[in-house]
Amino acid sequence: MIIKKAVFPVAGFGTRFLPATKATPKEMLPIVDKPLIQYAVEEAAKIGVEEFIFITHHAKGSIQQHFMENEMLHEMLIAQGKTELAQSIHKIGGSNARYITVDQGEPKGLGHAIGCAKGLIDPDEFFVVILADDLIKTDGDNVLEQMVESAKETNKQVLALEKVRESDISKFGVVSPDRREGRISHLNGIVEKPKLEDAPSDLAVVGRYLFNQSIFNHINDIPGANNEIQITDAILRDIDNFIGYEFEGERFDCGSKVGYVKANVAYGLSNDELNGDLLDYFKDLKNL
Repeated sequence: MIIKKAVFPVAGFGTRFLPATKATPKEMLPIVDKPLIQYAVEEAAKIGVEEFIFITHHAKGSIQQHFMENEMLHEMLIAQGKTELAQSIHKIGGSNARYITVDQGEPKGLGHAIGCAKGLIDPDEFFVVILADDLIKTDGDNVLEQMVESAKETNKQVLALEKVRESDISKFGVVSPDRREGRISHLNGIVEKPKLEDAPSDLAVVGRYLFNQSIFNHINDIPGANNEIQITDAILRDIDNFIGYEFEGERFDCGSKVGYVKANVAYGLSNDELNGDLLDYFKDLKNL
């Protein structure tokens, strides 16, 4: 299975992070020293993606600018002997990476955002969708690598699944598993943002989708939950061609302030340059 394209819906205004996001897209907020969107791009590059499609709006030019080559800065870092830093800003996403922006216009929901990429996906082509807000830290294969393997096994489209707390059920699309085989769930339904008593399971769809071009046949202009065009509704119309995969890894909801802070702590602790000082700092806080 060859996957060369990834779609990143990044048109939201990030109001929960105002005033920080008044001029800076929330996807450009750093986790330690790298913006959220770069983590997402690098995750996609690991499965062979070369075409990165940003569904955005005109006020978010800094995302595109971040991935443009800055030869002057690169050469300056090389001259200063800062080779590792120079490499970190050079050819992000790989030597063949191409970046495309599509203006969503009026944000009408995730289904509408994904639908904006229709003209860029070939017939029968598989592609991935990544929500950069969901930063997922793994020890081995990243989430997309795990999902591709399950797609190869089943020849179906794949939804990333995570067990969520009862108090959070109403925030997600929740799947109805028909049967489970290890981490793979064969599905017979999906519900967007159900009440706890109506939820078919505790398995929620989070931040990663592996689609075939056929998904566009099921996205329409009829609003669903929250009066938005939901990708959940399109998935439900073709549910027999989907599986869910309960990934290995820890997800940080960086669309929330608490999740964002937790992500910075976790990635800071895994950074050899920072972990010693951070651990000392946390030890000093032990009596709080």
